Amino acid sequence: MTDSLDQDAALRIAAGRKPFIEPLRLGERLKAFRLARQWTLEEVSQRTGLARSTLSKIENDQTSPTFAVVQKLANGLGLDLPQLLKRPGGVQRTAGRRDLTRRNEGKPHPTPTYEHELLSWQLAHKRMVPFKTIVHARSIDDFSDWVRHGGEEFLMVLEGSILLYSEFYEPLRLDAGDSLYFDSDMGHAKVSISEQDAVVLSVCTYIEDAL
Repeated sequence: MTDSLDQDAALRIAAGRKPFIEPLRLGERLKAFRLARQWTLEEVSQRTGLARSTLSKIENDQTSPTFAVVQKLANGLGLDLPQLLKRPGGVQRTAGRRDLTRRNEGKPHPTPTYEHELLSWQLAHKRMVPFKTIVHARSIDDFSDWVRHGGEEFLMVLEGSILLYSEFYEPLRLDAGDSLYFDSDMGHAKVSISEQDAVVLSVCTYIEDAL
């Protein structure tokens, strides 16, 4: 849906009409592309044939470029119009990253009820937080309050069995191999019910205080 709106915006500009969607912040887009490639205004000027002063005014929203100018920008930057006119999204990430965590080499994060081991902890700007947990808690009374954090969580029991308590549901038994996906801003707590403390693998959507 977004791409079709952006293409429509390009077509409306080409026809000399203003786009009817929210402001596209072209200056912000241009500056983001330029800085991402570590180009100076002079380099962009040479690539597009546009004066440095014109480029500076566009980046600072001091002028509204004509379609011909927008087309020169797209051609010089090696983009098509929908790419240039697309509304700004999230932080750009480099593709192809990876981060290996060897067995028992995660970052420890103990709590009174859990012993967390953060996985891939050296990788910055993650969209998920993976961690392995040894569940020491043996009763819901071991918790002073619900555990809750924004976002969503996927968990799988690796060893043993747990009871997952949550504020909207009856306690749920999960054995080794069982998995669950849930909204983690719903209060929840894990309790071991096997002879040995259960081990759980969890993956949360990223927030600063996920743990």
